[in-house]
Amino acid sequence: MPEEFNSLEEAGEFWDTHNGADYEDYMKEVHFDVDLKGRTHDVRIADDLMREVRKIANQKGVATETLVNLWLQEKIAAASSHSS
Repeated sequence: MPEEFNSLEEAGEFWDTHNGADYEDYMKEVHFDVDLKGRTHDVRIADDLMREVRKIANQKGVATETLVNLWLQEKIAAASSHSS
């Protein structure tokens, strides 16, 4: 098992073709806390619209979710300023 991977893609390719059970002797026990306060919400988006959003996010170098959240924040701020 490699000690390090050069990228997430390389790690993914390795684990796609290997079983973690075969490397149990190389693994060590770890403890970590998980913050479950963050929530996600599923929203249906038309396929053609989602393709465009992904394309724009890719061009900007950000995650699709990040771009959508930024756009929603901007729209809500604009709507709030118009209603006051």
